[in-house]
Amino acid sequence: MSKCNRCIIHQFNSLKALTKEDLCRISQYKTSKIIKKGEVLFEEGKHVNGVFCIEEGVCKVSKKSNNGRDQILLLVKKGNLLGERSLINDEVSNLKATALSAMKVCFIPKEEVVRTFEMNPKFTLNLLKKTALALKNTDNIIVDLAQKTAKQRLASTLIYLYKNIDKDTEGAIGVQLSREDFANIIGSATESVIRFLSEFKKSGIISLKKKQVFILKDAKLQQIAQGF
Repeated sequence: MSKCNRCIIHQFNSLKALTKEDLCRISQYKTSKIIKKGEVLFEEGKHVNGVFCIEEGVCKVSKKSNNGRDQILLLVKKGNLLGERSLINDEVSNLKATALSAMKVCFIPKEEVVRTFEMNPKFTLNLLKKTALALKNTDNIIVDLAQKTAKQRLASTLIYLYKNIDKDTEGAIGVQLSREDFANIIGSATESVIRFLSEFKKSGIISLKKKQVFILKDAKLQQIAQGF
């Protein structure tokens, strides 16, 4: 098992505030896991009991609405921590995390994270800043759902994926989302997503190959996202 202080991933999240001693101690208690595509990392309404540090892969974080539909709130990629919010408020998770691709993660038990809170104030501050940023992003999602059209929201989602997710070997967006996943991200019907993607394809803005999406004209997508 690799040592946390030798892993470059910790430099991209709140763990970068940890000392070498902190990282060496955590290495003794963490466990590495391979998560298959479609596998659930944690369920809504369940205790997480630790945090996941994502070494490879992408997962979706969602919440089930009163009508039973999943609303995808964010995509979490390589380099990020996942599950820390449940540690801060010491409650069951309000969200569900599901792998969109094969993932490699390290799981750090709750006890070790809490101990690090007490020993390293800088780490605690970094984690609180990340939580505040997540809340800000949630505010933006709420505004977009209220004020943007479904077509604008889909264009915004494609731009986000294009800019933030690594490309696959063919140059497509490196995570394959189903049409239903897109619908659950933008809060619209699957049929509407299919229609909008077809429109984007006919306009030469994107290219589609089954679930692969190739962005051909990102500037045009940006214009659509902004309502032009």
